[in-house]
Amino acid sequence: MSLCGGSGPAAAPRLRPRAAQMARRPELLCGAAIVLGCAFLVALKVTCRVPLPKVQVLKEDEAREEIQRNHSSCRAKDVTMPAKLPVNFFSTRSPVIDLFRGQLDYADHLRQDSEIVLYFFYAPWCGQSIAAREEIEHVASRLSDQVLFVAVNCWWNQGKCRKQKHFFYFPVIHLYHRSFGPIEYKGPMSAVYIEKFVRRVMTPLLYISSRSKLLDFLSNYEPGVLGYFEFNASPQPPGYLTFFTSALHSLKKDYLGTIRFGVITDKHVAEEISLVHSGSVYLHRRVNTSLIYPNDIMNYTAENICKWALENRETLIRWLRPHGGKSLLLNNELKKGPALLIFIPYNPLAEIHPLLDEITKVALEYHNCNKSQAAEPDLRHLGDTDSPAFDSSVPDAHMKLPETFSITKYPCCNTVVLPQWHSISRTHNVCELCINQTLGVKPNKVHVPHCNFLEIEAALDSFYLQEHTFFQVISNTIECSNFLSFYSPFSYYTACCRTVNRHFLSFISSEKTIFQTPKVAFSSHGKKDNTQHSIPHIEDRNCFIPNLHISGINITGLSCRTNKTLNLYLLDSNLFWIYAERLGASRSTHRKEFAAIVDLKEEVHYVLDQNQSLVGSALENFIKNFSILYSPLKRHLVDDPSVHFHEQRVITEVTTNTFHDTVFLSEKNVLLLYYAQWCGFCASLNHVFIQLARLLPPDNFTVARIDTTRNDLPWEFMTDHLPTILFFPHQRKEQSVKFPEDFSVNLPNLLKFILHHSSLSSSEPCTKECLHKETVLQQGHISHLEREIQKLRSEISALHQAHDQLEAQLSEARREEHRLQQQKHTLEKKHKNLQLHSEQLQATYDQKNQELLEMAEKLQELADASENLLKENTLLRVLVASREGKLQSKDEIKESLQSEQTLSEDSDVSVSTATATLEEKRIDNIDTVETEHNSGNRTE
Repeated sequence: MSLCGGSGPAAAPRLRPRAAQMARRPELLCGAAIVLGCAFLVALKVTCRVPLPKVQVLKEDEAREEIQRNHSSCRAKDVTMPAKLPVNFFSTRSPVIDLFRGQLDYADHLRQDSEIVLYFFYAPWCGQSIAAREEIEHVASRLSDQVLFVAVNCWWNQGKCRKQKHFFYFPVIHLYHRSFGPIEYKGPMSAVYIEKFVRRVMTPLLYISSRSKLLDFLSNYEPGVLGYFEFNASPQPPGYLTFFTSALHSLKKDYLGTIRFGVITDKHVAEEISLVHSGSVYLHRRVNTSLIYPNDIMNYTAENICKWALENRETLIRWLRPHGGKSLLLNNELKKGPALLIFIPYNPLAEIHPLLDEITKVALEYHNCNKSQAAEPDLRHLGDTDSPAFDSSVPDAHMKLPETFSITKYPCCNTVVLPQWHSISRTHNVCELCINQTLGVKPNKVHVPHCNFLEIEAALDSFYLQEHTFFQVISNTIECSNFLSFYSPFSYYTACCRTVNRHFLSFISSEKTIFQTPKVAFSSHGKKDNTQHSIPHIEDRNCFIPNLHISGINITGLSCRTNKTLNLYLLDSNLFWIYAERLGASRSTHRKEFAAIVDLKEEVHYVLDQNQSLVGSALENFIKNFSILYSPLKRHLVDDPSVHFHEQRVITEVTTNTFHDTVFLSEKNVLLLYYAQWCGFCASLNHVFIQLARLLPPDNFTVARIDTTRNDLPWEFMTDHLPTILFFPHQRKEQSVKFPEDFSVNLPNLLKFILHHSSLSSSEPCTKECLHKETVLQQGHISHLEREIQKLRSEISALHQAHDQLEAQLSEARREEHRLQQQKHTLEKKHKNLQLHSEQLQATYDQKNQELLEMAEKLQELADASENLLKENTLLRVLVASREGKLQSKDEIKESLQSEQTLSEDSDVSVSTATATLEEKRIDNIDTVETEHNSGNRTE
């Protein structure tokens, strides 16, 4: 039976017509081939699978795993190279214990025997880990006798640290205080900061036993939390461990450690801040009322105490410590409002910080809106007061205040912009309207001088509706007058008016900016004085009216009296001076002290004069000048100091400092390109501007560019689109023109644009002399262009000659290339012949080598046979010698026997014959044994 189910001869006639049909239709043959190929692939695939009945028996998950396992057995296994074994990250002489194989279990074992432990988790390849290694060693060299330093490699794939810890960044520092932890350190990887944080963990509480120590604690700029515990009855009073743990919790939540925790151990010292009962907790605040922890509302737990302190702390000034990577820290803080950034060199380990204390005093005065002594107790006389500050739950704890405040100390004023219809507006446009200074203002219930809105409104009504005659207080400066109001119990108000001109007049070359300082002119009523004086700084404002007190003069509580409240921030200039340089700090200065106000909403920032020392008075004046209505501060324009100027450059590079001289003071037409280093479209225009600069006459035109990312300009000259092209015509620089964005930036369009706008006439009628100058200028342009065209034609002819020379050189090169190709083919043939000859020689060499090997084998066999023959010859000689010896001994025996026979009697004949017969048999046996032995040796 055949496979088809029928006999062979019977199936053959049926297959012949199908074969003939396939021959007539080849597509059937192709289809059959495809079907057979698919069947073959399916058969191969089935061979690597598990039999179907077995898969049906298994569960679904087990069947899938079994199929994957069988499939993997059919594939080649992946070959991976094992990782190299880790090596020591720290030196063997270092005080840091280096667990470079990630032995986290051994690290936990070490922690059980130490009170303070610092874990340094690192990755050997991490650059930041390598940089922090030296800092950790420096800290360990100072604190190794008190703290256990352990470094763990958390990158080794076979270590337990890699398997149990899943860090997203390196290095990571964890601290443990006995069983409490981990406390992660997220500050700068600097030795002084790390040591400061470790010392905070070592001693989270400061023990205060005297009034002087209490004064030092409360005088610190950081918020303070004090707890009172009586240690007389017990070494660990109730609540002490909870308070201790809350201090560690604060370090865990706030790695900067801005809250200081202290413990008062003396009852009389505790009474100075109204702590009577043991276990009471006090939060010290300088501006607002200090608080006592409400035990009746919140549970007395470490988490609650820490949360209460963090929520109610008073942050007058905040440290900013950007980590250097991508972060929204600065952006989030600047979005809160105008910020005063102060850069000072700071050493966390130093005991005193005079400059920081001075800045803290300024911040305290700036935020002290209460203006009462209740907000900040007199710390120098702690012993003279019963309770300087209490919780708000004690209503009678406030100190007595004066019943009245002098308006000369706390004025109530409002700035008025005069409308055009007012009679005084002919000479003045701004007035300062105040309540009469001869009257007093009673404080309200919160002990703050009250400024009634109705009183100001009444004064405004009287001022706008009545005509008044102003008298001159100081000649040519300010006019002031008292006037009567019919709408308020207060009879008189004071109005002092002046003129403020805020026009764009001219440029000041000494300041290298196109902004004019706002001018102020003061004159008597009915007169106009052309004398102009710059707006005075607020610290110099008293020179105009010595007896007039304005609300902006005193910095105390200024944050509550202005709508431009500043947030105060500190940055360590030793770590973040690069930010100060970006804001405009000098790079060559050795004194790293800098202050700047950044207003993100207005997109401006102001810089404190670096020639002044960064002291409290300078900061106060800086804050006052920013806070007043017409601020004399000028927007700081950042300049790129890295630009080097070359006289022979075709395109002039413009910076912030050279913008005014190059564009406005120049007597040339200026074409300015705004670009950036990252702008690809700007880079593609370089060749166009180089050609344009070469075409335009250098005596009349300047082609310049400015990098907008490194140079700030006044707002009217900034752009939000790159590249941007501005043209400043000669003698009409204020009528600058922007190159149309819908035009392609090429040489013909730029030339048309420049020639069109440079030839426009001014708005004033031109005289004959002007027309003559314009004609001469146009003729000069035409002659220059003709010269340039002639140069271009000569360059074109030279290019044609060069083209012909290049064509001749190319033809010669092609012929040389053809000749080289022929030589190449010839060399290739020779190379093939040599290769064949080499192969033949190699085959001959292999054949001869094989023959030599065979001959060597035969010679070795002959040598072995000859050696065997020599051995057999030696043995034969030995056998012959032994045989001869035996024959001789036989003869001797026979002779002795014969002699014995002659001597013996006939009686002994029979005995002798038997004896001889036995002896011969014995000798024959010995010969037979020796012969067999020798033949056996020869056979071997």
